[in-house]
Amino acid sequence: MQRSRGVARAAFSGARLTGLHQSGSAKAILPRVPGAAEVVFLNTSGGLASGDRLSYKTDLENGAKLVATTQAAERAYRADGDQAQVEVHHTVGAGCHLDWLPQETILFDRSKLARDTTISLAADASCLMLEAVVLGRIAMGEQVQDLQFFDMRRIDRAGKPVFFEPFLLNSNILAKGARSAVLGEARAFATLVLCQQGAEDAVEPLRAVLDEPGVEGAASGFDGKCVIRLLARDGWPMRRQILRLFNTLRRGEAAPRVWQI
Repeated sequence: MQRSRGVARAAFSGARLTGLHQSGSAKAILPRVPGAAEVVFLNTSGGLASGDRLSYKTDLENGAKLVATTQAAERAYRADGDQAQVEVHHTVGAGCHLDWLPQETILFDRSKLARDTTISLAADASCLMLEAVVLGRIAMGEQVQDLQFFDMRRIDRAGKPVFFEPFLLNSNILAKGARSAVLGEARAFATLVLCQQGAEDAVEPLRAVLDEPGVEGAASGFDGKCVIRLLARDGWPMRRQILRLFNTLRRGEAAPRVWQI
């Protein structure tokens, strides 16, 4: 069977685009927006199936500030063969800042997906990272009972790990007994990580807005990091909660336009 392949890379120096590469099903759109530069990654294959390979990368230098996101929710469909693989790697140079704010990943029943996300920060660089996952579409009555999902999330500063989180969700964990201990009744979950000097000061303002009905949330901070966890029964209330968190984490800056649709 035909497999999808895609690679998209964008490089910025200060406010200037210095490199752009697109191949296969991966595209990088550069909307004109006020403030920081923005890149929107797009998978034109319409979703991830067995054996697909997708790669998104950015490189920032000379004080560049970038908001990187995805055009829509990524969908991982039923896979009868090999797993789909997604690689995300952002290099954030001296004095630079990256907001990596992809829209949610929707996992369908019998999907197989391995994703590796790495953000490499210079000593004085900073970032905000989001990963959000939804198990099927509740409005369509979909149930997800069989899948393989491995998600590696890593943030390094000057070559040393400051956030490292391997996440595994499979059919054994989704079984009745184990699922209650991991997700409870939740069908959607998200992690946001802010890495910058003084990030822990955001904990109390964030806790004050963790009030979306149907969403459980918690925030903690230590040593230049702030981590927020969310659990929800559906993706829509979680999305509304994430948008309010954006307002606090990004000091009132508007969410990427694709998030506002």
